[in-house]
Amino acid sequence: MSAMVALPPWPYPRLCAHRGAGKLAPENTLTSMRVGHAHGYTMVEFDVKLAADNVVFLLHDATLERTSSGRGRADALPWRELSRLDAGGWHSAKYAGEMLPTFAAIARWARAHGVACNVEIKPTPGRERETGAAVALDALALWRDAEVLPLMSSFSEDALQACGEAAPSLPRALLVDKLPVDWLARLERLECVALDADHRQLTREVVEIAHREGYRVCCWTANDPARVAELGAWGVDTVITDAIDAIPANALDAG
Repeated sequence: MSAMVALPPWPYPRLCAHRGAGKLAPENTLTSMRVGHAHGYTMVEFDVKLAADNVVFLLHDATLERTSSGRGRADALPWRELSRLDAGGWHSAKYAGEMLPTFAAIARWARAHGVACNVEIKPTPGRERETGAAVALDALALWRDAEVLPLMSSFSEDALQACGEAAPSLPRALLVDKLPVDWLARLERLECVALDADHRQLTREVVEIAHREGYRVCCWTANDPARVAELGAWGVDTVITDAIDAIPANALDAG
C-alpha cells in the first residue's frame, strides 16, 4: 500500500446543483442558476461549448433541438443567432423566452453571488481540443483574481488536456460514466485534482483509494437523499444533484 499523499485544497461545497436547478427550471440557463441559488446551493454545475464564431455558451447537447427552439448542430450558428433562440419554452410555459447564456454572463453572476462553479467542457464532436483551450482561456480571464477558481471537468480527455495546457492553474476533474481500470493513471497523466464519476460507479474503497493517492472525488447525479448521505459518509468531496428541492444544500456539512 502506498503512503498517504496530501490532498489538494478543496474550496468547494459538498453539494452542487446540477445544470443550475436540476429539473426545476430550464437547465443551463441563468434562471436555472438563480433557482439553484435560491434553494441555498452555493455551487452550480453547467455545460459549455463553442458557437460557430467561438463564443463560449451554455448547452448540454451536441444539437439544439432538445433544450431550445433551434435545430441542428450547436456549433453551426454564430452567437448572434443562438442568442435569439428560446431556451425555456421546452421546459414549461413559465420559462418561455429564456435565453441561452454566455459563459461570461454566468461567470459574472456566479462571482457576484459567491457561487462556486463546476464548468463541464462539453465539446461538439470534432472540436475537443479547440473547445478545451478556449474555455480555459476564458475561465482564466473571467475568474482573474478570484479566491475560488472554477473546477473544470470533461468526459473528453483531449479537451481536458488542452484545458490544462492552456491554463495549468485551473483545477481539473476527469468525468467518467464507467470507471476505467486505469483511472488513477489517467488522473495522473491529465494532472487532475479530482475524479468525477457516475455515483453508481463509486464504492467506499474507490473513494479511499483516490484520497490515499492524493485525489478528490466528485460524483453525479445522485438524487436519492439516502444515497447522497451514504456518499457523504464515504467521504465524497462534492455530490452533484438534481434534487435541490429535496436535499438541503447543507445536508452533508456535518459529515
